[in-house]
Amino acid sequence: MKLQQLKYLTAVAECGSITEAARRLFVSQPSITASVRDLEREMGITIFERTSKGVIATDEGQTFLGYARQVLEQADLLEEHYKNNVKPSPRFAVSCQHYSFAVNAFVDVIRAFDASHYDFTIREEQTHEIIEDVARMKSELGVIYLSDRNREVIGKMLRAENLEFKPLFTAAPHVFICSSHPLAGRASVTFDDLDDYPYLSYEQGNFNSFYFSEEPASTLDRRKNIRVRDRATLFNLLIGLNGYTVCSGVISHELNGENIIALPLDADEHMEIGVVTRKGTTLSRYGKAYLEAIRSHVPGAATDPGTAAE
Repeated sequence: MKLQQLKYLTAVAECGSITEAARRLFVSQPSITASVRDLEREMGITIFERTSKGVIATDEGQTFLGYARQVLEQADLLEEHYKNNVKPSPRFAVSCQHYSFAVNAFVDVIRAFDASHYDFTIREEQTHEIIEDVARMKSELGVIYLSDRNREVIGKMLRAENLEFKPLFTAAPHVFICSSHPLAGRASVTFDDLDDYPYLSYEQGNFNSFYFSEEPASTLDRRKNIRVRDRATLFNLLIGLNGYTVCSGVISHELNGENIIALPLDADEHMEIGVVTRKGTTLSRYGKAYLEAIRSHVPGAATDPGTAAE
């Protein structure tokens, strides 16, 4: 087993394609294919299988890749420590729902390591894509929320993918509205107050059911509905149409601007926001730093998430 083989493996897992991994690493596709086969033969396991979705790690392959990433990270640390001419090139990827604190934490990680070379990825995605990214090792971790309404369905999906959810913090529902909204002066609002205004939510594609929604209380009937895919569009519509969206209330004026405010929502529901990871794996130093950074942006968030939710 060689470090180069482990680098090939992790690239294939992240890309979901041998062809794409070869392009990223500037090597030939046959070289990576042969390397993977040799390592599988040496270890006596099947690491990848081909599916209609591309190359996917098997259950034992996911476990092996978890160890491989730790080995590569330790090798990087050794080279950084003992080779003065070695420039660290960290790699880290996270997938998340549309949370400003998740973006701010990502920025903090990049600044903290301040490498001359790095390859970092943040994906604000649909809920099922986040779960798939972590399961397929495209991302080291994911950030989503659970509630009493979606916990059973999402939990079942996580278990099927050998993933676990660990809570970071619990938030009471709020609404984001523009600062010039007719309700902006209220101390709190109710759904009856909001009935005349457009409701904005993040579109979930083929999984567009309330179980995968990013917004609490998504089962309520609303007269005016608008679904979007990205944060910028949502905020533009909040301002342009006096719309609203239901959220955690954690707001970043640096990212969202001064025109967006958060108001408490009188609703009998809560959001448990947490991190999704693969079972049995240890987070890299970048993953650990990311969780630490979240705590700095969300008072009360756990640096070391507690017991996984079932």
